[in-house]
Parts: sequence; structure tokens; C-alpha cells
Amino acid sequence: MSGKVRVRFAPSPTGHLHVGGARTALFNWLFARNKGGTFILRIEDTDRERSTEESYRGIVDALRWLGLDWDEGPEVGGAWGPYFQSERRDGYRERAEMLTAGGKAYPCFCTAEELAERRQAMKSLGADPRYDRRCRDLEPGIVEELLSRGKPHVIRLKTSDEGVIEFTDIVHGKIAVPAEQIDDFIIVKSDGFPTYNFAAAVDDSRMEITHIIRGDDHLSNTPRQLLIYEALGARPPAFAHVPLIMGPDKARLSKRHGSTSIQQMRDEGYLPEAMVNYLALLGWSYDDSAQLFSMEELIEKFSLDRVSDKPAVFDYKKLRWMNGEYMKKRSVEDRVRLVMPHLEAAGLVKDPADGRMRDFVKRVVEVVGERLKMPQDIVELSDFFFRDEVEYDEKAAGKFLKRHYVGPAFRVLEDRLQTLHAYNEIGIEELMRGLAAEMGLKAGELIHPVRVALTGRAQSPGIFEVMALLGKEKVIERLARARRAYA
Repeated sequence: MSGKVRVRFAPSPTGHLHVGGARTALFNWLFARNKGGTFILRIEDTDRERSTEESYRGIVDALRWLGLDWDEGPEVGGAWGPYFQSERRDGYRERAEMLTAGGKAYPCFCTAEELAERRQAMKSLGADPRYDRRCRDLEPGIVEELLSRGKPHVIRLKTSDEGVIEFTDIVHGKIAVPAEQIDDFIIVKSDGFPTYNFAAAVDDSRMEITHIIRGDDHLSNTPRQLLIYEALGARPPAFAHVPLIMGPDKARLSKRHGSTSIQQMRDEGYLPEAMVNYLALLGWSYDDSAQLFSMEELIEKFSLDRVSDKPAVFDYKKLRWMNGEYMKKRSVEDRVRLVMPHLEAAGLVKDPADGRMRDFVKRVVEVVGERLKMPQDIVELSDFFFRDEVEYDEKAAGKFLKRHYVGPAFRVLEDRLQTLHAYNEIGIEELMRGLAAEMGLKAGELIHPVRVALTGRAQSPGIFEVMALLGKEKVIERLARARRAYA
């Protein structure tokens, strides 16, 4: 095995790329980039019934969207290909035949029904259900006869009940499993396809993988894979099992907590740089306070010794906040591109290609500013800019528009706005504050009712910016409408 770091991300193309898989891919990618090593993408598609081209394409697209490129793998190539397990069947067969010929594995002819019956009998006796090794010591002549007759069979690895299987996990430390807990497990199924553990161990050995970084749910696979490495005479890689990702209720993250696939989150408006930053902090931290990292900073600072052995909790609110932080860093033109489809879908923008409309949307985005956490937020934050009339929030209208001074104040404000020559933020602010002082009001006592009259709600972007962007005619019209309705 070479001294250079070689890691792999090996998804099964049986569905979308979910948060857990994406975090695993990211940790592998960051580790490889930090160490100047090689990041390999390998597709574990031996599940013929569930693996699809659509799922494969979705996984690849999601990785590229996150900015995770691979040095070897599909569409890139490499010296250790092919990188689809379905195309590596000859290698698995050769290794299985080698183990069988060397007395380290053997064909098992027990049927599924027979195995189920024996397991049930063991349970009834209070014993752990496990394979009883019935086919392990069959006479060679019997084995040859059964094979010549085409008797369906699997290949099992010979294991020992003596001793302990030990390894040191980079995250969890020393782990020991009594050998007697692992029976003669299947390495090749009756259809000739390898089991997950066998295919993964064979591939990791042949591809000279130095470190396996994966989720805690694979921790139980490691002793079996170590036995396969030993049988193959191969040096095992180092293992790092990262903590599982939980929902806010501390149950394993699932669809009931919200979106869990990267494709879905992309479609919902999360930015790739926010997703990468957030995923990196799920189980890893640089210090107690740092939250925002560029990709370059993550590469520089990432190390496996800072990965926690405790489950990570996926916090959608924190991800949304982080997305907002990265939205701020995007150019106005980019934010316009991101929000435009949502304005169209809401029926607020009819012709997105219209130059004047795009200029208007750009100004709206500038006014909304840092309130825009997600692209779709634009609808709720700014719909009043695009509608002819606003709908009043009744609670806000009752609180602010029914005050005794609102009617007279609005009437004067309408008249003065009509003759205001410097109709801009500065001129509007001077007029509003001056009128409030003249009427013996605090500025907020005038601003809040005006905000509700113009936007229909109690909260909005800066009111002077809103008034300037809405335009004099629409502002006066909305003030008069609110005055007639409530004052």
C-alpha cells in the first residue's frame, strides 16, 4: 500500500444523496485535500433490483453542486477502475475462488427455508441465531457433486470462535469484538454477486485505500471486513466512523424532520457554500466559536482528530441562518437570478426578461437586504411592492391604523408628499420626522401606521426606502385608502 492518502466515497445508486451521505463525502474530500491525497468516487451498484441510472446521475449531480470533485471514478477514470462494482464481478469471483481453494471459504448449500427453521430452533432454546456451519466440513466429493449438479449455493468465509477482533478507530478509539460473535458469514450470494462487506473489502484492498471514513452505522461491518482483509492477506486501512446525524428530537434524521436529500435542499434554495459549511460542522468543529468557513479554510483546518464521537443534531434553523449569511455575500445580480423564479411562480412578475422589471427587482432585493435568508423569502418580504393593493394584517391594522391621530396625520402627509420635490429617502425621512415633531408625536408613532398602510404588515424593510421605491403616486394612494378604511 502506498504512503499517499487514498480515500473513497462509495454510494449505492438506490435513491437520492442524503445529508448523511453528503457529509461522509465531504469529510473524505476534505481529508484528501488537506493531506494532498486522492479522493475516489466508487459506485456500489451490486443491488441490481434497486440500483438505477437516475439515482446515479442524481448523486453525481449533487456532488458536483456541492463542489466535490473526484480524482478517480466515473467520468474521470483512473488506474484502479472500473469504478462501478457491477463491472468488477470477475475480480470478486477470482478472490472468492482463491479463498475457497485456500480453505478460507467454502460453498454453503443450505436453503433459505432450512436456515430460517434452524434459526427459529435456536431462538426457542434461548441461543443466539447464527449459522451452524453445517456445510463447512462437507466431504470434497459431496461438494463437487453438488456443484456439478448446479445446486444453488452461497460462499461463506470461515471464521474462528477463538480470540478477539480488535482495531483502533480514529474517532472512537480502541474497539474489541469477541470472535465468537461473528459466524461464517456470506461473501458471495447465490446469484453470484458479492455481499456488501466482501465487495467493499476487495475493492478497498485493490484500490489501495488508506483510510475509510464513513458513518457509525457501518461500525458493525468493520470486524467482518477485517476478517476478509486477513483472509486475503491484505493490510487493512485505517477506519474513522463519524457520528450519525439526528433530528432535533434526537431521533435519527428522516423525512419527518424535513428535507434530507441534497437535491431537495438545492431545489428549496439552499446555497451550495452554505450546505458545505453546515455539513462540515455536523460532528466536526475547529473551535468553540468559529461557524463560517470558506472551502479553502475547511481544507486547511479539517482533521479527523476534531471529529466528535457523539451524534450530531441537524438544526434547520441554523442552516437557514447560515444560508442567509452566504446570501449576503452573493452579488445583487446573483440574488436577482435566485429570487426571480419565485416571484414568477407567485404571479408577481409576469415578464422576467423585461429590462425595467429586472431593474425594479434589483432595487427590491437591495431594499430587502439582509432579511433575505432563502430565495423564496422574497415573496413574503416584498409582495407589496408588486401588488396594486395590499392586504392588511388585521392585528397590525387594529393596533396602528385606528389610533386617533392617524387620520389627520395621513391627510397632511398625503398633501405634503404631493408637493415634495426631493422625493427620495432623505427627503422623505426629513418630511416624516418633521411632521411627527410638529404633531407632538414620536417618529415611530407615525412610522408604524405608515408602514402598515403601505405594506399591510407591522414589519418591513426600512420605511423610507420602501416609500422611495413604491413611488409617490402609489404611496399617496395607499395612505388615502388606509385612512378611509380605518381612521
